[in-house]
Amino acid sequence: MNGHTNGTKLANGALSPYDDQHAVNEIRKFVIDICRQNGGGHGGSAIGMAPLAVALWRHTMRYNPSNPNWFDRDRFVLSNGHAAMLLYAMLHITGYKDMTVNEIKMYADAKAVDKNTGKWKTTICHGHPEREVPGVEVTTGPLGQGIANAVGLAIASKHYAATFNKEDHQLVASRIYCTTGDGCIQEGVALEAMAIAGRLGLSNLTLCYDNNDDTNAKVRAMGWHVIDVFDGDISVENIIAALEAAKLEKDRPTFINIRTTIGYGTTTAGTFKSHHGTYSDDDSAKHLAPGVTSTHQLSQNALEYFRSTVEEGKKLEDNWNLELEKYSIAYPKEAKLFKERMEGEIDFESTLTSLNIPSELQPTRQFNGTVFNELISMVPNIIAGGADLWNSNQMGDQSTRIFDSLHPEGRVIRYGIREHAMASISNGLAAYSPGGILPITATFFMFYLYAAPGVRMGALSNLQVIHVATHDSIGEGQNGQTHQPVELDSLYRAMPTLLYIRPADAEEVLGAWLTALGAKETPSIISLARDPAVTAIPKTSRLQVQRGGYVILEKENATVTLISCGSELQFAYLAAQRLDSEGITTRVVSMPCVKLFERQPQEYQDSVMSNSPHIISVEAYVASMWARFCTASIAMDSFGYSGLGRENFARFGIDDDGIVSKVKRHIRETHGKKRRHWTLLK
Repeated sequence: MNGHTNGTKLANGALSPYDDQHAVNEIRKFVIDICRQNGGGHGGSAIGMAPLAVALWRHTMRYNPSNPNWFDRDRFVLSNGHAAMLLYAMLHITGYKDMTVNEIKMYADAKAVDKNTGKWKTTICHGHPEREVPGVEVTTGPLGQGIANAVGLAIASKHYAATFNKEDHQLVASRIYCTTGDGCIQEGVALEAMAIAGRLGLSNLTLCYDNNDDTNAKVRAMGWHVIDVFDGDISVENIIAALEAAKLEKDRPTFINIRTTIGYGTTTAGTFKSHHGTYSDDDSAKHLAPGVTSTHQLSQNALEYFRSTVEEGKKLEDNWNLELEKYSIAYPKEAKLFKERMEGEIDFESTLTSLNIPSELQPTRQFNGTVFNELISMVPNIIAGGADLWNSNQMGDQSTRIFDSLHPEGRVIRYGIREHAMASISNGLAAYSPGGILPITATFFMFYLYAAPGVRMGALSNLQVIHVATHDSIGEGQNGQTHQPVELDSLYRAMPTLLYIRPADAEEVLGAWLTALGAKETPSIISLARDPAVTAIPKTSRLQVQRGGYVILEKENATVTLISCGSELQFAYLAAQRLDSEGITTRVVSMPCVKLFERQPQEYQDSVMSNSPHIISVEAYVASMWARFCTASIAMDSFGYSGLGRENFARFGIDDDGIVSKVKRHIRETHGKKRRHWTLLK
């Protein structure tokens, strides 16, 4: 695991003839078997990367197959996730007990209903790696995401080391190893993340490029140390030497440019056919080890060569645990905090419950800034960052907390205008030590469209990241329709797992944070308004936000129920009072999080919705999802306009005047008619 040998030691102390090249051949044969089992798979990259795999898993990385979650392990990220079978093969070969041959045989299987059990077949060998599998650090697949995740992991390791390491006790030494192919390097998110890594001097990050291109000059310009390996198809030793040289680099991340051939040694080597397809009998026979008589079989020599890492990994973790004990005696206060963060403990309730609501009306983004500044002062788990709009998000002066190469203990990252990388790096931060690091991002809601692939991967991976999105509607004003996200809520409300929370006032902002901080395996977006509030809203509740929706104005036998959230709730409340004064009994529901509301018992949902004949949503977005609850909607059906906040709501008929007018007309037009379907009120 650490150090290079040319063979396996026998009982008499002699070296067996089995060496790295034998190991490479067997890995290639194993990958070919995986491709052949169901007639295809992305085997070409995996075959070409076999020497790198031996160099990493046999000679370089620190890990414990018996405990995949050992805190100070080195982390491996397969950014070119289509080569997943290489990762699965290495987890199996090195002794991760969950990665059995039977699991591997399910790779690329149709996974139909099992005729014997009547249940759907399942596997941990997905088409791309997913982080719930022991030994898989992050979910990868969309090209470039893994590189950004690896940058996040490297920031996390640097931060932990700077926060807790002492001159006489090095608790955190984990390094991050990431592999990439040509595709990842061409994605914008990868280049964004690599530029950030170079600027931050993440010397604990090594990116291994499975190369069919020349990109060294570009990478050097981004501040990376570049090492070339020209015989990556055959030379494990030269790859090991490059990996060891990377460890000696103290100021920059390292980019190892390894020249390989896709599908090396097969009949389709170097062609597109080797990227995704199967292989011939001759290809399989070429890599057959002596004594191996069936598919998916590794020689005893191969198993002994790699399974030594099991005992070595146990010793590494045992030694680390002893070091932690010594550290606890020497530095009890720091050790207590370190252990709490290892366990993912976050104390946020005391901070949030002690905050008072301001006496004056404020835009939700303004009070959110107050909340955030209290949290980052009191909760050391938080590492936040913004994409150039930190001040517009009103997140406060954090100049003393900046994370950079000179201050890796810092907790605020300047991402620059790189929203996609910001979200994806934050996923890596969250994955390094779930709960131990709580990433928070910040920019305009419109620009979370740039970040959407990263936000989606966080949701798919069940990673707790909190995204703070301001300027969230047509009330944003003079920047115009380019900055007014009338349709973006639909994407995030539809996204499985993710909580989209749109608070209406300061009280609900506190509720949004209570909800997001308590969602340990769920990313959240807290959607905030730039536009100032025009009236106080009674009976909003930070605790009720966690139920998704609740009644703020109740009337018995109401003709109308108005449902709203965010900036528009105040207009719905004002409209309800006016309608009520005109004899149209109207109740009001606050619905800051639709997903949480739909998780409530049906009895509660029915009580909130009531039996009103007219249930009408009010929101300055395209009403793509309100038909699930409502008979009608007051909403947008166009892009916005460059105007001041309240005037924009009036322009589109979504202020209290517009709501009253539309509701009254709708009641007149539908009187005595049977309701058939949802209607957009214009």
